[in-house]
Amino acid sequence: MPLGPRPVVRVDPRARILIVGQAPGTKVHASGTPWDDASGKRLRDWLGVTPEHFYDPAQFAIVPMGFCYPGRGTGGDNPPRPECAPLWHDRVLAELPNIRLTLLIGTYAQARYLGDRRKSTLGDTVRAWRDYVGDGYLPLVHPSPRNGIWLRKNPWFEAEVVPYLRAHVAQVSGVSAAG
Repeated sequence: MPLGPRPVVRVDPRARILIVGQAPGTKVHASGTPWDDASGKRLRDWLGVTPEHFYDPAQFAIVPMGFCYPGRGTGGDNPPRPECAPLWHDRVLAELPNIRLTLLIGTYAQARYLGDRRKSTLGDTVRAWRDYVGDGYLPLVHPSPRNGIWLRKNPWFEAEVVPYLRAHVAQVSGVSAAG
């Protein structure tokens, strides 16, 4: 790990919503606060929650596939370190008995949690989101600004998935969606 180990994880047994993302970026590594960047701002908008609600440990648990910043690659950050999730996820999830909704953000989270049920591409998996919600999973594209092109090419995501997501988060958390 080029910047050294600094796990960025939020776990509380009271949490009802689990967010499984990729791995912290450099800004999050520096702050130690998960989703403390432009991606987090977009994610909170999609969820319809304020930062105060998002960072309430009784509401949201945040467990990335890689707990620490994995370094930079040619096309962006490197993938999460492959040993992290197999070593830690089952242990961490055992401490989260009240999870009612798991958001699977990106390919790595979807591969681990959906396994053979995921589709051939991330876009196809996210498009088939209704196939997974009965099991408590909601696959999402990463909210990174780098995915703006994908979002423009797939307007159904913000027209269909985001309203469902906001309503479901409000229902599960018991807090009305933020304006």
